[in-house]
Amino acid sequence: MPFSAVDTDTALIVVDLQAGIVGLPLAHPVEGVIARSTELIGAFRRHGLPVALVNVAGAPPGRTERGTNGGGRIRPEGWTDLIPELDQQPDDIAVTKYARSAFSGTDLAAQLRARGVTQVVVVGIATGSGVESTARSAHEDGFHVSLPVDAMTDGSPDTHEHSVTKVFPKIAETGTTAELLALLEGSRP
Repeated sequence: MPFSAVDTDTALIVVDLQAGIVGLPLAHPVEGVIARSTELIGAFRRHGLPVALVNVAGAPPGRTERGTNGGGRIRPEGWTDLIPELDQQPDDIAVTKYARSAFSGTDLAAQLRARGVTQVVVVGIATGSGVESTARSAHEDGFHVSLPVDAMTDGSPDTHEHSVTKVFPKIAETGTTAELLALLEGSRP
């Protein structure tokens, strides 16, 4: 289903576009994901809308079938650095997470609510992990959620496809970056 609207108070959440992740093997070319994400960032900033830049620095320590998922893993220096293309600004919301969701264990929801945000647009890596978990949390916290699926990717094409076709329609509206930008530009003076 295409996007129906962009609320007056919408925020962009960019998930895990950081040095240690963008170089991993991914299902879609990362350059396109970065280009579409930065296009959205530019539009949100031009319209004075909040941009949240999220990086991941670890994982919860709980046991999983795949191990601790890196909760105690030592990362190389610079691994958590946001990529320069995001051009982090002083007004951006900066969130470092230690879970899949940008909302889990952070003050992101409080910061968005303090700004009157009613809708979030979520992009980044990985579709079936950080993006999906963040979108789920936002939906469950009562935000309208929009997901431009061409501004995200995953390490697994099957995981990406599952999230986009099976999960996202239950928690959000989906479409393309161009469709979202057209709505955003059309709803602003």
